[in-house]
Amino acid sequence: MQKNELLQWNNTIIRILAIDDARVLVIDCVKRTMPQWINSDALTECNPCEKSKLEMQTEIELDDFENLNIQERRIAHERYTMIAGALPFIADESLRSMIIDKIADEKKVSKQTVRRYLCLYLAFDDMSVLCSKRKIHKKTLTEDEKNIRWALNKFFYTSRKNSLQTAYTLMLKEKYCDKNGVLLPTYPTIHQFRYFYRKNRKMQTYYISRNGLKDYQKNHRPLLGDGVQQFAPNIGVGMLDATICDIYLVDDAGSLIGRPILTVCVDAHSSLCCGYSLTWEGGLYSLRGLMLNILEDKQQWCKKFGISFEKNQWDCSNSLPGIFVTDMGTEYKSSTFEQISELGITVVNLPAYRPELKSVVEKFFDLIQNTYKPFLKGKGVIEPDFQERGAHDYRKDVCLTLRQFEQILLKAILYYNSKRIIENYPYTDNMLSENIQPFACAIWEYGKNQDGANLVHVKKEQVIMALLPRTTGKFTRYGLKVNQMRYKCDGYTEEYLNGGEVIVAFNPDDVSFVWLVDKGNYIRFELIESRYKEKNLTEIQTSKTKQKELVMAAKGVNNQGKIDLVNYIENITAAVGDNKRDISIKGIRDNRRKEQANTHIDYMGTV
Repeated sequence: MQKNELLQWNNTIIRILAIDDARVLVIDCVKRTMPQWINSDALTECNPCEKSKLEMQTEIELDDFENLNIQERRIAHERYTMIAGALPFIADESLRSMIIDKIADEKKVSKQTVRRYLCLYLAFDDMSVLCSKRKIHKKTLTEDEKNIRWALNKFFYTSRKNSLQTAYTLMLKEKYCDKNGVLLPTYPTIHQFRYFYRKNRKMQTYYISRNGLKDYQKNHRPLLGDGVQQFAPNIGVGMLDATICDIYLVDDAGSLIGRPILTVCVDAHSSLCCGYSLTWEGGLYSLRGLMLNILEDKQQWCKKFGISFEKNQWDCSNSLPGIFVTDMGTEYKSSTFEQISELGITVVNLPAYRPELKSVVEKFFDLIQNTYKPFLKGKGVIEPDFQERGAHDYRKDVCLTLRQFEQILLKAILYYNSKRIIENYPYTDNMLSENIQPFACAIWEYGKNQDGANLVHVKKEQVIMALLPRTTGKFTRYGLKVNQMRYKCDGYTEEYLNGGEVIVAFNPDDVSFVWLVDKGNYIRFELIESRYKEKNLTEIQTSKTKQKELVMAAKGVNNQGKIDLVNYIENITAAVGDNKRDISIKGIRDNRRKEQANTHIDYMGTV
């Protein structure tokens, strides 16, 4: 019996989710009720079960994530992201329930929906199954048990900190009295109430509900120290974060620019820095740079800065981590960044109540900055007292350019990856037998070849296209209209005539082309209006705004011109009068020739 194993038990199929001494946590894969603990002795005679039998019994056929279309991937990704925060707490019923409530409130969905997705994923251990919609069977309680649970949640597990006796009395008042307030003949005793509480009590729920999450995290949370390894048991869980560097820089002309933004990806399992982006712009811009840097051949990249090293000291090119773990930053929650799921990559926000998981990347920032700061004092580095009254203005010490600082940063990252000793890494027996050195690069080299390594091999072009912002385009007779501009591509005559809306990817920095997104393919459309070519979207929007302002300003002149024209015409027609003359309609050609002769001018004679 081992974790994640499928077993045939009685008339159903169960999956082992966790093992704790004499008990195991299982989920009924057929009914898909919430996981529960059972005595391990009850499973001694169970036989292993093939995944195909599970698919047959549930009538759910699993498919590889790679075979899903973009829409299916997006749905699966969104649902997995929704339940990711609850996965580390499936063994704790009370805390799990609270987290589900929090997720339901944040995502504006029902708690039943969250439970359904959670059980579906746990039963099949496959993210692709989240595209399916399945029913959830609720656990059955007696009426008295339901009332006791209701009373505990309403009166005991609250910030009011009522006693059990008070909660019991309030339950009798609300559930076991007639309309006149008289106690009914039959009701649970205080002993039954206390027994149900003690049987189902969870101390985490107690502390959080009565004292608050902050108090629990500060004073009561278990300090087990293995959180990251549990969350990232293999290579391929990238922690993303950004910080403003503690140093002021200048441009090539010596003018003060400010403090650059450092965005990094650190592998949670090995602590290796997979890539970085050092820019003046944050947000999605720095994220795009980071993704491309992860894919870079680091030896070739560092040669640009005059730095050389052995390939195995930083060898993580041509692939991205299969999971990106982020905080709640705006850029990470944006629909544009979430499009990276099209490449088979999952974006997960930090699970609730797990602040220690971010410690890997936070420690990276501390170590990197503490590596270079002592040697750059008096060179624009910010000291801890920079916000205190009367402190030195460190902007006056600035002397390094962005390129010079990036050279120092690269050396610091190389030291962090290949020379910094990881003293407390949880070595396995195989790692010890193979004499794996306690460096991040060595652990990475070992781990990326092991079963379970979650790396997605992609090309730069795929990443660039996946991270382009999306908008809605519309087919018209005049072309594909995107951002109020017209585009064309051969072979779309019928679409132009039929019309309809489509999803389009565009480059804000150059509007010369857009790409129609069609079932994972990107079809390029060329800009029709040549005056806009090679301009960015901001420039064009500014130009259109200016033009609109000019048009609006001219409306007064236009209206006055119309009025003057009407007045002039009316004056001319008034002079003619209303007298009607008998006009012959014969001889029009002769009349025209006579009039031409009378009005003809030899323009050469005027020179």
